[in-house]
Amino acid sequence: MPGDQITAAFYRGNKSFAVETTEAAVAGPGEIAIRTAYCGICGTDMHVYHGNMDARVGHNRVIGHEMSGVISALGEGVSGFAVGDKAVVRPLDPCGVCPACKAGHPHICHNLKFLGLDTDGAMQEVWVVPAHTVHKLPADMNLAHAALIEPVAVACHDVRLSGLTQGEDAVVIGGGPIGVLVAMMARDAGGKVVISEVNPHRLAIAEKLGFDTVNPAESDLVAAINQRTGDKGADVVFEVSGTQPGVDAMTAVAATRARIVMVAIHATKPQIDLFQFFWRELQLIGARVYEPEDYEKAIAAVAGGAIDAETVITDIAPLADIQAAFESLDRSPTALKSLIKVGDLP
Repeated sequence: MPGDQITAAFYRGNKSFAVETTEAAVAGPGEIAIRTAYCGICGTDMHVYHGNMDARVGHNRVIGHEMSGVISALGEGVSGFAVGDKAVVRPLDPCGVCPACKAGHPHICHNLKFLGLDTDGAMQEVWVVPAHTVHKLPADMNLAHAALIEPVAVACHDVRLSGLTQGEDAVVIGGGPIGVLVAMMARDAGGKVVISEVNPHRLAIAEKLGFDTVNPAESDLVAAINQRTGDKGADVVFEVSGTQPGVDAMTAVAATRARIVMVAIHATKPQIDLFQFFWRELQLIGARVYEPEDYEKAIAAVAGGAIDAETVITDIAPLADIQAAFESLDRSPTALKSLIKVGDLP
């Protein structure tokens, strides 16, 4: 209702958030209002925290997009949803008229608005979004687990574009939150997965999840992969580290005609061994965000147990403690996925 007061966390610049009372937005035509339950902190949110995206988000932005919640109001003309439905948001608002949109690829729209960065996001008790971004959840889904659906959808998109099939060897370079989720979805697709990671805490989590691991700081990664694959190499490689050593490794461990999926966002242009692409007829696949089918796959994966949500979620903090949560995550070597409990939903 107009005038309702909610609590929201505003990014103020200089690694700071202000938790304040503000007036709730109202769902207009074609929009849905969602009471936010949980919101994950992702790598992009940490870039905002560090001030790397100030030119884009400013100093008065409610961030957050890895969310779950319950629909509280429907705007005029919205159908297919009901108040009380559990839901998540696919936070992409394409223009609909650019070449990518016209070609049927609105997720990589030339003028794409990313909700929670280019608009206010989910670190508030009520979030109003375009109805086309909303996906309904099973009624019995755990809302904390559902906050993983957005990053799981990233993993679903990566694995789908890789073309990974039953029995293929896959290497995931980088065992952070996205890397671990990619590994789980690659395993769900039938891949024989090895995770390469240097952080011992993340290696321990990967091993707890049942993955074969290699620490390239301590072992020869190429030799380790060759030993596991009969000197063939990996059929599919996911570069999720965002580092030059990761880029070096992605071509070194690749089998003949392997597919390499570039998942990570690299802050600077890495050097790539193009000779290997020629010599072994490799393929390099770019993978950005997700499409609606990836969200539906992610919902099914979380609901069906392909994703071990309890292990992936390493800590949960209330919205009032968002400043401490970001500070803690920034210095923690052990955290994997941190959530903010935004409202009073269970």
